[in-house]
Amino acid sequence: MDVPEAGGESGRHRDGARTDDGPDDRLTLPGWVLRLAARRRFPAFALLAGYLGQVLFRLSLVLHNSYPSVHADEASYLVIARVFAGGSSTEMPVGVVIPGGYPLLLAPALRLGGNPVTAYHLVMGTNALVNALVFPLAFLALRRLGLPRLLSFLIGTAAALLPPVIFYSEFAMSDTVFPVILLCWLLTMHGWLSDGSLRRRALFGAGTGLAAGYALATHDRGGVVVALTALVLLGALVFGWAPRRATLVAVAALGVTVLGAKLMASYVESRFKDSPPSSVGTQVLDNLLNTEVLGRTLTRTTGQFWYFMTSSWGFGALALAFCLFAVFSSRVARASRVVAFVMVAAMVGIALASAAGLGDGDRLDNWIYARYLAPLVPVYFLVGAAVLYRCRPKDTLRLALAGGLLAVVSAEVVMQYAGGALRTTNIIPWAMPDALFLASEWTGLHMWRTMAGAFLVLGLCVLMRVAGGRRVMWALTASLCAFALYATSTVSDNVAEKHAKDRKYEATGFTKDAGIRKGDSVVLGDDVEWGLRMAQAYEVYWGRVWTQDLKDGGTPRAGATAVLLKLPEPYATPESSWPGAPAGWEVDRVSIKHGWVLWRKR
Repeated sequence: MDVPEAGGESGRHRDGARTDDGPDDRLTLPGWVLRLAARRRFPAFALLAGYLGQVLFRLSLVLHNSYPSVHADEASYLVIARVFAGGSSTEMPVGVVIPGGYPLLLAPALRLGGNPVTAYHLVMGTNALVNALVFPLAFLALRRLGLPRLLSFLIGTAAALLPPVIFYSEFAMSDTVFPVILLCWLLTMHGWLSDGSLRRRALFGAGTGLAAGYALATHDRGGVVVALTALVLLGALVFGWAPRRATLVAVAALGVTVLGAKLMASYVESRFKDSPPSSVGTQVLDNLLNTEVLGRTLTRTTGQFWYFMTSSWGFGALALAFCLFAVFSSRVARASRVVAFVMVAAMVGIALASAAGLGDGDRLDNWIYARYLAPLVPVYFLVGAAVLYRCRPKDTLRLALAGGLLAVVSAEVVMQYAGGALRTTNIIPWAMPDALFLASEWTGLHMWRTMAGAFLVLGLCVLMRVAGGRRVMWALTASLCAFALYATSTVSDNVAEKHAKDRKYEATGFTKDAGIRKGDSVVLGDDVEWGLRMAQAYEVYWGRVWTQDLKDGGTPRAGATAVLLKLPEPYATPESSWPGAPAGWEVDRVSIKHGWVLWRKR
């Protein structure tokens, strides 16, 4: 954000902010490393090697993943991707039509996959390739923040290895690509608002509009991104923050991509006529205006702030404190102030909207939901690391203390409002992996222990930076890279892998036992186990599924070749599962252990 060259002489930046600690704090490295880094092609080769390393690490975590396990989200994205790949439509597991921006990326994998297992392997490969783009984007962002090339490489590596960045890429979910979108969005916005040639600023403006529009096409959170982009564009036009032509290019790019998102949504809706469009926006607005649930909504929002600050090991809190300072500081360049405002506004807007949109269920993670703010973790981590590098010791301490205070207040608000629900509600580890890891407890939520673990990491980094100056940044960033590798691997082993294994039967196990084959289309009884029904929308790969109530008779949907019903009692006769079965339908297979009966049309 408009900082001088790293390692420069002690002094003040042109905005008036102190930028280093003096000559003794220059970064030092062996001469051969500096000579290697100075080679013309070294940055490109280093970035390519780093990116490939990130891809390989992600692939190592998902080698055994061969079926969706997060219901109903994964199957919903996958069946849309199948339609984009030219396949058949089916029942939408999530119940409504969701944005198709992420499934569009998966369409080649579904096109090439000849069966659900192979296709899912290709999906995991696609996820790895896309999600690993966080690394080169982080490097570019750090260079824009003024950090040295090699240090930017290390910090970017650590940011791309963080658990909140990688965890969701182990599943077919839009959170795989959202960190990449948000990094592109903020990076291009800063370039568009910064000094430079008209052509350069116009290109950055186009990138800003395209990223915002694609965010809308990817997830409902994109609505917040588009609204903030429109607000900044309006400010730029009114106050002249950027050349008018560059701003109009950004407006045009935003308009084109938003229109594209709407057209894509219309197409998907036309292919899934049995499912209505998503009503999240209406539900969010209704709950925000409903005074009876406003306290719950605000508490859930605060809980997301707390989780965000802890899942980023306190760096999110440090960055948040800095952004709040930057917004109101005349010593910070305008482009940086605008981006700082947008970062804070995006965090608040996404958390508030998702908190209002969450259902009334008694899930513990509703209070501290991790997923929706996770895509902002890498950019906040980068800003926090830049603050650690740039600021004077006393300023770093002040910002760290302010961030810690924000986290403590957030935790106290949630605990006071939610009360005993935090101890008695069932825990879903998948929904809070970072909190469980930091507390070293996989079966229960311990907010203070989690916070202690997160801020221990930040505290050690701050104290080492204060005591050792900039020269310790190499050791700090190398340690953060190692810790990120360990944390992500541990979370993957204890949460992601276990979660998938627990749902293996719902996917490949069932299709094998039931003899589901190419050409089958299946009617699922509405009382069949929920997870099993959700999985079959994807596993019935060449046909389609419907959910129907056939207990009191009725005719299966036209085109159905099999009907799956619940066995009334463990040792009941299979025929009792469908007393009014039409002529031509016979029992084909029975599973007493899992309580289902498969009927086939002869």
